[in-house]
Amino acid sequence: MQKIAVALAIAALTSLAACKKTGDGEYEVQKPVIGTTTDTVHTPTVQMGTDTTNVVTPKVSVQKDTTKVVTPKVTVKKP
Repeated sequence: MQKIAVALAIAALTSLAACKKTGDGEYEVQKPVIGTTTDTVHTPTVQMGTDTTNVVTPKVSVQKDTTKVVTPKVTVKKP
């Protein structure tokens, strides 16, 4: 188990040593083929900013209803 861990650590160090930064957002990477070939990898750029958007909200109005309700009046006369 320790041999595998040592082998993975050596592989990680070798892969990190194979990359070097050549410019802003550019890295030079060596690929392990027969011999070595060097490729330039361009990392993506991210631009941040703000954008203005108009939001239309509906206008809601509440009115008091004053409708009159007619109720019958009942009177009871005792005999």
